Amino acid sequence: MHMLRTLILLMVLPIFLPCSGWSQEPVMAPEYIKEINTLKANGQVKLAFDRIEKEDAETVRDMIHLTEILAPPFGEGPKGQAFAELLRQAGADSVWTDPEGNVFGLRKGTATETGYVGLDAHLDVVFPEGTDVKVRYVGDTLKAPGIGDDTRGLAMVIRILNVMKETGIRTRKDLLFVGSVGEEGLGDLRGMKYIFNQSGLNIDSWIAIDGGEIGRISNAGLGSKRYKVIIRGPGGHSWGAFGLANPHHALGKVIDQFSTAAWDFTSGDISKTSFNVGRIGGGTSVNSIPFESWMEVDMRALDPENLAEVEKILKTTVQQAIDEYNASGVKGKVEYELEPIGDRPSGELPSSLPLIQRTMAATASFGETPVLGRGSTNINIPVSLGIPSVCIGRGGKGGGAHSLHEWYLNEDGAKAIQLALLIALAQAGFEN
Repeated sequence: MHMLRTLILLMVLPIFLPCSGWSQEPVMAPEYIKEINTLKANGQVKLAFDRIEKEDAETVRDMIHLTEILAPPFGEGPKGQAFAELLRQAGADSVWTDPEGNVFGLRKGTATETGYVGLDAHLDVVFPEGTDVKVRYVGDTLKAPGIGDDTRGLAMVIRILNVMKETGIRTRKDLLFVGSVGEEGLGDLRGMKYIFNQSGLNIDSWIAIDGGEIGRISNAGLGSKRYKVIIRGPGGHSWGAFGLANPHHALGKVIDQFSTAAWDFTSGDISKTSFNVGRIGGGTSVNSIPFESWMEVDMRALDPENLAEVEKILKTTVQQAIDEYNASGVKGKVEYELEPIGDRPSGELPSSLPLIQRTMAATASFGETPVLGRGSTNINIPVSLGIPSVCIGRGGKGGGAHSLHEWYLNEDGAKAIQLALLIALAQAGFEN
């Protein structure tokens, strides 16, 4: 297994640039199209598809139940407990929560083959404590923060496990049904980092559910670096201590110099690279010279070398701006700290891998056109390690993700669940 992953990783390393957004036109191998069509025609699989459609209301019920348990960043515990109970009810052979908070349900395979196949959705949402997550119906539309991203995915994972139990479907390899933590924002993929770097679990491949319509398939991870820049000074009264070094004034110079230099770089003849000052803060009152000022910066790039360069620009311009500010004639000086708050690796898997071929073939079997693309999702971690991984959509229709007005319309929602089941069965080895 170690040698296989090494070979896959060697295949991955040269392939960073071709996939930008959703533009890759994949080629499907005939043997995988045949495999998927044969699997889809199987009586047990047909029965499972039928049960998914008949249990549509139960899937929505689970989605509403989980949505109304707020899971803010680093506060996924209560939602994880509810998800674990649903896994038990759905027939998992065993259920556990790891030290990071990831929740697992195991459905054992029939063979002695090693390596788990993971089916995952993330527990966390972007909303802070106190957010109203009560689900409301507006006609046929469900509205609540987190209703789609990614609570719909969690409900899909539960339904797939449940119909496998009901229909007696088995796979040769063990299947893990997972609710992961830390996918959003400053969670920095901490759940996936723990699973793949510390848990000791032998993961064969990973299927994440975290996207919109079906057809869009992520086989690549968009790398990012995030920093909190903290500037500190003595602080004082705006009148009585006028002229004292002011962290806010220094931060303004930092933002100006960084954004100018970063814009020059990203506007050049390079693959897409971005930067953003997303949050700023500090100070105690309008008539006080602040003792602290801060900003949070997000940088992303298709090419790891470009990401490293824009990170270097940040570090260089912060130092330069602070030095210039301290030399400008102010009394005293400010000091700064660069605190890393996010590091998501990039990578891309070749479309020739069996998991990606199966995902494309399964997608096409539902009348959808598969398009490969890149995103910042849970698969960033396994992809960077060369482990076969895809991220697929939740289906239905939705919008307003990461807003208080998020909505989901369950239009053909069962199709996405059937697709995820088909991919998981093909990858784990359907036991006929």
